[in-house]
This record gives sequence, C-alpha cells and structure tokens, in this order.
Amino acid sequence: MSAAIHIESLTGRALHDRLDDLAALRIAVFRDWPYLYDGDLDYERRYLATYAEAPGSVIVAAIEAATGRAVGAATGLPMCHEPETLAGPMRQAGYDIDRLFYFGESVLLAPWRGTGIGVGFFNAREAHARALGRMSHACFCGVIRPDDHPRRPAGFVPLDGFWRRRGYEPVAGAVGEISWRDLDEAEETAKPMQFWARAL
Repeated sequence: MSAAIHIESLTGRALHDRLDDLAALRIAVFRDWPYLYDGDLDYERRYLATYAEAPGSVIVAAIEAATGRAVGAATGLPMCHEPETLAGPMRQAGYDIDRLFYFGESVLLAPWRGTGIGVGFFNAREAHARALGRMSHACFCGVIRPDDHPRRPAGFVPLDGFWRRRGYEPVAGAVGEISWRDLDEAEETAKPMQFWARAL
C-alpha cells in the first residue's frame, strides 16, 4: 500500500468529524455499477451515525497523508445488530448470528483502487472482529444484478476473485435483501444480496 495513504479506525469525535466525508464517499462510489445508488447526504449522515453507535462496530478510513482527506472507508459490526432481512438468511444457513461479524460496505475512490487499500480494509475489519473475542466468522454481501442489465458496463469484472483471495466463498442459498433507489427508479426497491463468508 502507498505511503501516501494511512488506514485508521475511527471512533468518537474523530468519527463524527468525518461523517460528511464518509457520506459523500458512499454516495459517489455507490452511484456506479453495480449498485446504481441514488444517494442522499442527510440519509447517509444518519445511517453512518447510527452504525457508529452500535456496540462492537468499526469504521475504517483511508486517509490521504498530504491532504488529510478520506478517499475510502469500510464498515463492520456484529450481525446481531442487523435486520432480519440480512441476519435471517445467514441464520438459516447454519451460522450463529451472535458469533458472526458483518462487513457493511467498502468504498474507495477510483484513483486509489488496485493499490492495496481494499486488502487493508479487510485486514483491519477482520482484526477488529477477532479482537472482540467472540466472533467465529466474518461475512458480507454483494448485490445480484442480471447479466443483461442495461446499465452493466462492457468488460465489467466482478470482485469475486478478489474476495476468494481473501478466503471468502459464497454461502449457498444465503441471499439477503437491502432496499434503495436506483438511478432510474422513482421509489426504493428491495435488491437481492448474495452472502460470502469465511472463518476467522
């Protein structure tokens, strides 16, 4: 990873001072394929503040050394704090929800991709989960989009290979739901989310 970036876990005042930066990152990155998220800054501030206050949670930021600005962020928290639309499929797949740590998202501005920061995000969240002392597995989910979706970019390469190199595999039959409004939608709709997991 470049010396121009440092990774830090944000808590307390430092986290609240970064909420607008992190909200803007989520809106910018998730607007692209495959999420197509039409974001709202006020919603993002509330989401991140609520997330940060969940016991056992972590928000990891990639900070540009020269400017001090956040160029990426990743979140995680114990799965027991997530709604049944996410926790339920993993419980049905045989996981103990009280011992499962969930990675909420990982967002990084395009110029910094491929520099090792994504690996740093996984490492930092896994270390945090292990430090809690009760987590047996880590998991996350990715949106399922049809191959013929009209907004799918030509030559798009999914992150499956990257995730497998980190030790994660799809959990058979474990598909959750998260609702948001796509760029071309008038209202929010539920999106299917495939879970991936690994033992810690």
